[in-house]
Amino acid sequence: MTERHEAEGKLDWLGEAVERTATSVEQLHRSIAGAPLELMQKSGFFEQTAQEISDVQERSIGFTYDLVRDVNRQVTRLLSDLLAPRSLNPDLGAQ
Repeated sequence: MTERHEAEGKLDWLGEAVERTATSVEQLHRSIAGAPLELMQKSGFFEQTAQEISDVQERSIGFTYDLVRDVNRQVTRLLSDLLAPRSLNPDLGAQ
């Protein structure tokens, strides 16, 4: 295996690890953040307010972790491009 192929394999592994970790942390974040709101809803007090807060919270948590995944994909793509041979990546030919 060439050094470049080995680096690409490590890059793929790292990108997948970040993706899996982001998903796990997102699930944990949702669970912890939602617990107090779930109690509010079950208690019968502030049901509508708790639901509105929950909706905003779900969107913001989803947006945050979607952003993490998007940045991860872009960084992975950038590093992959940098590992590509210059003949396959003309933008790097002048360096």
